[in-house]
Amino acid sequence: MSLEAAPAVASGPSGSAASLGTVRVVGTGLLGTSVALGLTAAGGRVLLADSSPTALALARDLGAGQPDPGGVPCDLVVVAAPPDVTAAVVRAELAAHPQATVTDVSSVKAGILQQVADGGGDLARYVGGHPMAGRERSGPVNARGDLFLGRPWVVCGTDASDPARVDVVRRLALALGATPVTLSAQAHDEAMAVVSHVPQVAASLVAARLRVVDDESVALAGGGLRDVTRIAASDPLLWAQILSANAGPVLAQLQALRQDLDGVIAGLAAIHAEDGPQTAAGARAAVAAVVAQGNQGRERIPGKHGGTPTRYAVLTVVVPDAPGSLGRLFADIGAASVNVEELALEHAPGRAVGLVEVSVLPSVRDTLEQALAARGWHVVT
Repeated sequence: MSLEAAPAVASGPSGSAASLGTVRVVGTGLLGTSVALGLTAAGGRVLLADSSPTALALARDLGAGQPDPGGVPCDLVVVAAPPDVTAAVVRAELAAHPQATVTDVSSVKAGILQQVADGGGDLARYVGGHPMAGRERSGPVNARGDLFLGRPWVVCGTDASDPARVDVVRRLALALGATPVTLSAQAHDEAMAVVSHVPQVAASLVAARLRVVDDESVALAGGGLRDVTRIAASDPLLWAQILSANAGPVLAQLQALRQDLDGVIAGLAAIHAEDGPQTAAGARAAVAAVVAQGNQGRERIPGKHGGTPTRYAVLTVVVPDAPGSLGRLFADIGAASVNVEELALEHAPGRAVGLVEVSVLPSVRDTLEQALAARGWHVVT
């Protein structure tokens, strides 16, 4: 795997966006419209296509580009169609635009590549891609031109790929402020199973348990539950397609996860069955080991700006739920010359206040706590 640094901002009219030539974006949902918005803002020429006249008109009205009138030569085609039809659309675009490089933004790659090859698509001009960015809500109205800024963009060339075409897709990523990452299609799908697809299944399973829990219990939900279930708000139809398209790697990861879960269940069952002096030897250690292994795994997730993860000190500040409160808190943190590394906000149930978790470097924690207390903030200790 190789990575290339992204520019601080998307390129201007004389930069990589303009050098891509005429870009045809097929599919004006969240990703397609975000690609079009970003390229248009960076000075690129974008033509839009979509089977839905309404979605197409909305993307145009948002400033993503102009509807493709047909017959206009294009240099690059970006297919942003649902995963189950992506291969068919890629083949059609390869045939309709014989001079163009064709890429896609689907979150599965190996199956699409195989289908394009089986259908006789020109693999020299097709280079799969996948921007590692998205939102829980879909559609052009939720698109953003800066959606890909600082995010990895996987480029999946093959032995059959024309190197110049691979470079076009790499420059597309750079034009949108993303960081190109080179992977094979199979390696991409195996990685996605671990870092994206299984987490979606896990979040959905945890969130589904809330359907049968009484209202009083749900009212006790805190930040932990919100963190775990955030992506459970995703589109069911889209995820059915994604999981089906990457069934093999996802199945392998879920089977391994099931083995780990079975170990936790066995340990808890043994503890639950304890009778007086009879103890479940090793059961508690097995349960603790799972949590410890989770600590180790989480520490491997890249930290700020993609660097080595850093353990931050966290201050929890009580903030009135009123206009200007967060702004005042940020101003006071700035006045203390402290940089905020991470931030989380949670509302206190039944009270008109919020709890703001401010993550800072451990060396400045005490300084910030004293500064905020001096300015009248209540820091929960």
